[in-house]
Amino acid sequence: MPRKIRTTPRKLPQQDRSKVTVDAIMTATARILTEEGYDKASTNRIAELAGVSIGSLYQYFPNKEALVASLVADHTNEMVELIQSKLNDLFDVAPEVAIPELVKAVIAAHAVNPMLHKVLDEEVPRVGRLKQVGNAEEQIKAMLRGYLERWGDCIKPQNLDLTVFILGRSVESLCHAAVIECPELLSDGQLEQEITNLLLSYLLEKT
Repeated sequence: MPRKIRTTPRKLPQQDRSKVTVDAIMTATARILTEEGYDKASTNRIAELAGVSIGSLYQYFPNKEALVASLVADHTNEMVELIQSKLNDLFDVAPEVAIPELVKAVIAAHAVNPMLHKVLDEEVPRVGRLKQVGNAEEQIKAMLRGYLERWGDCIKPQNLDLTVFILGRSVESLCHAAVIECPELLSDGQLEQEITNLLLSYLLEKT
């Protein structure tokens, strides 16, 4: 039976000095991942670049997997906060106006350090589903469902659970692929507009 790899920190920084140390370690990890790839991101290499001892690193992170998992969580939560903030602002705005803004927000979220996003998506092994990431995704789904319930009289689909799944997966997958695979398509806003048109044609009755 394979050994279970710990992916949680040993402890969280409490004092300003320890927070600076952890920030330096996280910054070094992100830099090595984006510049050299996952395989080169050893704990010794990270500690060296961060300017801390390997013992200091191990005070907070038991291994490379826990360090990268924390980076994944931080990066994902930063993206999620952008989307959640936009959904909060759009709750009472009609879909014709809200959907373009939502697409724009999802693209902006994926554009937060796109090189890191690409490495985390393509190179980092799946070391276990991060609970906080799953919780954040569930919060977005709940907010999206609440929005669709609010505007239920204006939208075509009546199965809200299915609609949330299709809408969420469509905007996430398309925006992710655009930012990671074809960033040049975003320069003039045309792809953003096409994604918006696709979602609106699915959601709204034609007049």
